[in-house]
Amino acid sequence: MKRGQDAPATAGREAGATRMALKLKFWLTRSNYGIVRLAPEAAVPEWALQGEFTSVTRTREELSIVCPIENLPREVNSPHRWICLKLDGPFPFSQTGVLLSFIEPLSKNGIPIFAVSTFDTDYVFIQEEWSGAGLDFLRRAGHELQSGEEFWSKDIGF
Repeated sequence: MKRGQDAPATAGREAGATRMALKLKFWLTRSNYGIVRLAPEAAVPEWALQGEFTSVTRTREELSIVCPIENLPREVNSPHRWICLKLDGPFPFSQTGVLLSFIEPLSKNGIPIFAVSTFDTDYVFIQEEWSGAGLDFLRRAGHELQSGEEFWSKDIGF
């Protein structure tokens, strides 16, 4: 079931009920990423739209761009390099706790993250200098790093 499809709501949940942590599969994408902030009125630059994953979000306060680090022009600075982890979705919108289950072991251990949700799944970015420890904490929490070319050919089209 895809995120946008309705799933039956779980009835009878009591407030304060114990939440069961999900054990999720995830993929490490090929590129390192930059996350930058531009002025809210800035045009979306062409370089922001190239790569296996990009995200452009405009609010009144900013134009936020996530893209492969190699796309950034010299004059645009990302203070950190980030690795990108793609959760193995899709997840229905009615499924709660997906992102929380994944980032909780990172948060509890002081690992900074940046998250982007799409219609089907979630992407979690970890600063490159924290990537080894972050991946270790995720594995210890029962999450499973996937590998293989089938991800790139099936999901992304490369």
